[in-house]
Amino acid sequence: MNNQKNEAAPLRNLLFHLSDTEAIDQPVGWESELYVSDSHTVIVILKGQGSIYVGEHEYLLAAAKCYLLSPGQQYQLKNEYDCGISLYRITFSVIEVGKNTHKAYLRNFISGRVELTVFPSVRLIQMAQELFEGHGETGGLEVSKQQLRFHEFIHVLIEHNLHAGQSSHSKQAVEGTIRYMESHYMDPITVKELADSAHVPHWRYSSIFQELTGKRPLEYLNDLRIDHSKHLLVRTNEPLREVARQVGFLDEYYFNRKFRQSTGIAPKQFARYMRKYKKIKDWTGHIVDIPVKPERIIYYGETLGDLLVLGIEPIGGIFPMHVAASRNLQQSMQDVGHPMNPDNLAKLRPDLIIFANADERQYNLISGIAPTVTFNSFAPLAVRLHVLGEMLDHRLEAEKWLNRYHAKAEAVWKQLSSLVDPGETASVLQYDHGRRLYVMGSAGLTPGLYHPHGFRPVSRVQKLLNNGEGFAEISEEDLSAFAGGRLFMMQSKYAESRAAMEDLMSSRSWRNLPAVQRGHIYELEASEWNYGDAITQELLLELLPQLL
Repeated sequence: MNNQKNEAAPLRNLLFHLSDTEAIDQPVGWESELYVSDSHTVIVILKGQGSIYVGEHEYLLAAAKCYLLSPGQQYQLKNEYDCGISLYRITFSVIEVGKNTHKAYLRNFISGRVELTVFPSVRLIQMAQELFEGHGETGGLEVSKQQLRFHEFIHVLIEHNLHAGQSSHSKQAVEGTIRYMESHYMDPITVKELADSAHVPHWRYSSIFQELTGKRPLEYLNDLRIDHSKHLLVRTNEPLREVARQVGFLDEYYFNRKFRQSTGIAPKQFARYMRKYKKIKDWTGHIVDIPVKPERIIYYGETLGDLLVLGIEPIGGIFPMHVAASRNLQQSMQDVGHPMNPDNLAKLRPDLIIFANADERQYNLISGIAPTVTFNSFAPLAVRLHVLGEMLDHRLEAEKWLNRYHAKAEAVWKQLSSLVDPGETASVLQYDHGRRLYVMGSAGLTPGLYHPHGFRPVSRVQKLLNNGEGFAEISEEDLSAFAGGRLFMMQSKYAESRAAMEDLMSSRSWRNLPAVQRGHIYELEASEWNYGDAITQELLLELLPQLL
């Protein structure tokens, strides 16, 4: 582990570059492996409690807190409380620019601090979420925007944590008044009262408030009231004057004017529209108005089972036969095929298309047919279900299914503990598109094999997972670097690919693999098992005890 120095870093000489943002969602009782950070890392806690052990020090985990780790530091996460834990892990590099040199900066750049705070805490969560939502971008302009978001994130961390003292105490006091506003927005509130309660001069209070929120106090208060009024307008039929009163506006006409300034439409127009539609930001950044209760969904992606476990049956999509058969869908759902045909999609008259792809050209081909949102089917299972649950108003169904699945996975892997050695690795391989060999990353069967009590990825596969890559093509010469202690071979339905797999399995290099020598080879049909959707992952839990 690196020796951390408490001296201030030469910030004017440091350049920051985002590497990756990943979401981690784990059940009650989760304990991570012992990590060694190979780059600068920030961990942002979204939900849950526990501990993070950094070297010999223990820090308590709590929602809306974050933790800064330097390259070479060992750390471990434990969730020992009565709820699961969700977090973002953000990794990045830091370069120190000298007069004639450029070198990696490996020390902690915020005065040696591990536990960091940001006021208000919601700002930290929002910024981390934006980084995660943009982490799959590949276009030059999008990647540049992502780096700008990251630079703002780092700036806020440094600004709020580099110097402790009076400034920090004032900010915390103002943060307290912000929380007060958020819970008492319906009451008469003046800036003078807020400043007095924070024991901060009026002029200083407004300055700190704007620094924390980006808005002046009364502007922030009006926005709070408008936001709460939106919920009332959609969910009740109260007269406008009553809605205005409930959110703190004494004058119905002033409320109407402020609402128009904020949204561009009158409150009643907003209510009529939002009872039918809601705005969401999709995976690749489109802002889309989608039906609140879509009835004719096309799901164009390989994880159809994610929708089915939420009790949602689309009218069309791409589906593996075993998933369709498990839910009796052959007659009720149209297989739209691959590649997609916009004319065939239009004939189904969808009111929502969920498109698991980041191809903007294809998106433009179908987005005119119906409201269309992109969706990251390579994201972790828990993240996907939470996104779909939020999008389709099935949050409770998503939470219930994930709790049941995590409990089932925990029980199955504990049952298999006598067959799986601690830290034992596994890999998934498949020949496809002729004689091309692939190793699976975040797509297909692989995610279902990796569990705190189950298998681990080898380092080369871990890199694919860290980068959110579904799979990678490899050469037979590189096979030993990607092969785990257990090998799951996906058999292609195409004759040429099956022949290539048979040739590999009769070669000397194959026979020299440790997994082969121990007889830890498992052959499965790719058309049935090389999917990462919720149904296939649950079926895998039933198969593993028989398979192993």
